[in-house]
Amino acid sequence: MKPYALLAVSLLLACTLAAQESDEPSRGPDGGTRFRVHGIQILPATARPFSGRDNIEWTRNIEDGSVVTTHLFATLARDSQGRIYREHVTFVPANSNQPSRRIDMVLLDPVTHTGTTCIIATRQCTITNYYTPTSFTPPPVGPFDKGTRSLARESLGTDSIDGFNVVGTRETISINLGVVGNSQPLVTTREFWYSPDLQVNLSVTRKDPREGTQVIHIVDLSRSEPDPAMFQVPAGFVVQDLRRGNTKTEQ
Repeated sequence: MKPYALLAVSLLLACTLAAQESDEPSRGPDGGTRFRVHGIQILPATARPFSGRDNIEWTRNIEDGSVVTTHLFATLARDSQGRIYREHVTFVPANSNQPSRRIDMVLLDPVTHTGTTCIIATRQCTITNYYTPTSFTPPPVGPFDKGTRSLARESLGTDSIDGFNVVGTRETISINLGVVGNSQPLVTTREFWYSPDLQVNLSVTRKDPREGTQVIHIVDLSRSEPDPAMFQVPAGFVVQDLRRGNTKTEQ
């Protein structure tokens, strides 16, 4: 076979193989890894209304020595009846003007014992039962989880945030070697600045070598009664009541 003919055959064979490869999938689907950083937790205390925004800054150290810092602002509120409103939004790069995208909003009503979650993208809401204590007791210090972990607590004194008196506490959890697959003992810390008046943490700092550092503050804090419309399902959303299997559209 002449050289130019051999070259033509080789090119034709390469094109045929490329076409065959492109027609067949090279891999299956992958769900990836997803994280959700919980903001300030709010209990349904009555006669203690407030509103503000979760300001969360999340810093993670990467193996190559670089640092990834993201943040978000998410609206939250509680009215005098103890009803709670909060939204979840996407993290965006810190020190950027990139806006967050709203994922969902959650309405918790201790009067009707309902929890309503509304997904923004699909304009659909689901209603489930909601029961939660109105108070919280911190766990005791010392060993727990069959002695594989240990909790220590120390007082940080008192301070003031946005005119509210707050009490500071630092909790340290030591995790024994191998408990979570760790080759060395792990130590995590959480620092709380708690308002006895509002019965809510106004600032939380979480440090965990597995998850980085999360610094959370309630900003734009107001003690005024929130707008009642915040605690209603938005117009045009389809509502599925999972307690009764009933579906309706709010107008």
